[in-house]
Amino acid sequence: MYEFITGDIVEKTPTYIILETGNIGYFINISLFTYSLLPDQKPCQLFIHQIVREDAHILFGFINKEEREVFRQLISVSGVGANTARLILSSLSPVEIQQAINEGNVLDLQKIKGIGAKSAQRIIVDLKGKISMASEMDQLFPSKSNTIKEESLSALVNLGFAKKTVEKVLEQILKGGNDQITVEELIKEALKNL
Repeated sequence: MYEFITGDIVEKTPTYIILETGNIGYFINISLFTYSLLPDQKPCQLFIHQIVREDAHILFGFINKEEREVFRQLISVSGVGANTARLILSSLSPVEIQQAINEGNVLDLQKIKGIGAKSAQRIIVDLKGKISMASEMDQLFPSKSNTIKEESLSALVNLGFAKKTVEKVLEQILKGGNDQITVEELIKEALKNL
């Protein structure tokens, strides 16, 4: 599985891009959202989702991980294929999609060509509460603290502590204003409170 491809733009259209890296040209399907943020003829990096079928290996490229995550969430819904998910991302930005789903806004999703009332409702039912706003996550924990928290949580769970208990302890420690705490310090502090 590919994580990302970095290369020079050889050809760019609203639906696909040809990215050359290592003397290989990759045909990558993109959304209009990604297209609007791509540079002209300069090196760029796209985050990749690969679909392998009997008759094809298909690459979908995204300008950032958040867009790719929304795409992956959408294709997890029964009846929503990769091209439909790409069409949704071409009609609405990832943030608008997340808002529509979390607010249960069927009408915003129905405005997208090919998405009827039943499909919109299914998307909302399947993804409501599972798809989180990137801005909300940033407000809850700065990215550095979030990474430190995740690493500490993983280490403590591997030591045999209950995940829910560990999460509560870590949140209390991080709420205490310990912005510059390291993973090691956080684990030591958590062990004192467990």
